[in-house]
This record gives sequence, C-alpha cells and structure tokens, in this order.
Amino acid sequence: MSKKGPEPTKNIKYIQMRLKIINAFFLAALLALAGCFKDSVSLPPQPLENYIKVYMPQAVNNPAVYSYSTSDSSAHTIIYGANYGGAGYPDADIEVQFAVDAAAADSFNTANNTDYALLPEKSYKLSSLTGYIKKGTLSTDPLQLTVTTFGKNAPDDISKTYILPVSIKTATEKINESLRTFFCIIKIEPTFFNRTDWIITGFSSQESVGEGENNGRAIFILDDNKNTYWHSQWKDGQPGPPHYVTIDMGATKQVRGCGFIGRQSSNAGKPQDVQIFMSNDGSNWELAFTQTLQNINDLQRFFFDKAAEGRYVKLQINAAYGATYTHLAEFYLF
Repeated sequence: MSKKGPEPTKNIKYIQMRLKIINAFFLAALLALAGCFKDSVSLPPQPLENYIKVYMPQAVNNPAVYSYSTSDSSAHTIIYGANYGGAGYPDADIEVQFAVDAAAADSFNTANNTDYALLPEKSYKLSSLTGYIKKGTLSTDPLQLTVTTFGKNAPDDISKTYILPVSIKTATEKINESLRTFFCIIKIEPTFFNRTDWIITGFSSQESVGEGENNGRAIFILDDNKNTYWHSQWKDGQPGPPHYVTIDMGATKQVRGCGFIGRQSSNAGKPQDVQIFMSNDGSNWELAFTQTLQNINDLQRFFFDKAAEGRYVKLQINAAYGATYTHLAEFYLF
C-alpha cells in the first residue's frame, strides 16, 4: 500500500504562515531604512526674504485688452501700481519707479506672434513715474494711465492695434520678474461723425428733377437713409467726371477715415475712383485720400494713411463703373 502525502489544507496553511513571516521581515527592514533617512536628510535653509518681492497686480491677467471709440471726447483711464508680496508688511517705505518699456513690446510680439505697434507718446500719459508702498501697507496709491483716442493726440493710424507695456523700472525691494510688466492692448473702433449739422456748400451737378422728389439731390448723401441718393445731372444735360460735392462740417475736425454706401440698385454709375480733399477755408484744398471703391451696395470703410484736419471736405469722383454719370447713397467721415 502506498504512503499518503500531506493533506492539501495543511500545505496551504504552511505557505500562508511563511508569507506572513517574509512580509513582516520586509516591513521591519523598510521602517528601519526610513528611520535612517529621517535622521540623515536635511532641507536647505529657506530665508523669508527670498519670498518678499514687489510686483504689478495688473500683470496677473496679462494682457489686458481695451477697446475705445474715436467718438470718445475724453481720455480713458487705466489704473496701475505696485504691490508688496510676502509675509507680513514692509518695515520701511518701498520706492517704485515705473516706465513704458518699448523693448518689452518687441518681446511680447515675438513671443506671441503678434505685430502690435507701440502706442505713440502723444496718445498716453502716466500720472506719475514714482510710487511708494508705505511702511505697514501692501500697495502704492492707485496711479492713472490716460489714453486718448480723439482729436490731435489720438494715434494717426487707428487701423492698427497698439500695445503699451508699463513696467516696474526699479524698486528698493526685490522685483518679481514674472509680474514686472503690465501689457495694455489698445484697440480703436472708428465711429462716424454726427452729420446732423453738416451743410452741402457746393456740387458739380445734381439731378433735382428726374429722380423724383426724394432722390437725386446732393443733400441725400447725408440723410442717414441708404434708400435715397445723390445723382449727377442726366436730365437736360449730362456732365461727365469729375463729379464732386463740398461739405461744411461746422467745426474743424481730425479726420482719419471715411465710409461710402452705394445706391441700392444694380445700375451702372457707382463711384469707382474717388478722392477726398480737406480745407480750413473752403477754398484751398489738400488731398487727404485716394481710393478705388468696389462696385457694391454695401458699406465700404477706409482708413486714411494719416490724419487730416479741416472744417470743409470735398468728395470727388473721378470715374464711375460703366458710366460717365455717378450716384451715391451715403458718405461718412470718422
């Protein structure tokens, strides 16, 4: 008769017991090793002064984008300043010097693949280049950056998007480099001038009969109704180009662009090649703008290459699409 081997149940219990012994051994070894590391590891010193820095709080949400209108007659205000970061409060006054950093604008454009132009000096003013974080306080008094988008101090080219980096130049405390510069992005939205008081002072011709009572005359390019229009004369005479209308705006204005709405039809005669002249006296004219328009009914808006100043404006149409006569629904300036 063969000899019986160990019972399966006893074998399993034996293996489980051995595993418990092995696990206990490794756990004890790990605890002993951890104890050794606890005794031997030392952290580097952490001086409190390493965490005390001044910064521009406005830079936390860089860049800040501002949209302004050409019709805003007063300057726009943006707040800037510096804060104290770290434990507690400063035990002495901290002097902070601010400056516009043109090099930072270049760096921003390179890093973000943008081509923003630096806002011209005439278009902004910093209320102060110096601020103080007083002993026992956490910030400078609020300082004001003013931006002008109206009149002579507005940027000449409002078709561009501008950038203005305001930076902490120096401080009597360490500066947080990542929050040193506040980037302002300035967008200028053109708004057409109010034409209520504009007066037609002259024209090459107008169709005062053939287009009906509420069409044909030059005044209809200023009536805010795209369904009415000026038409050069065609009844009892048809003078060719150039066709023109002269306007008194009632006051001297800085003009940076213009707009046209064509007659709401498919008729030949929409303006093709146009020029705009400006004058201070209505007699001596200077060319401000030259453009080829599209042959469409929709609003077409254009920026001048540079701002032009004057009280009087002359719109001249040198050629029209498919005709020697011309017509126009609305004419704007901004």
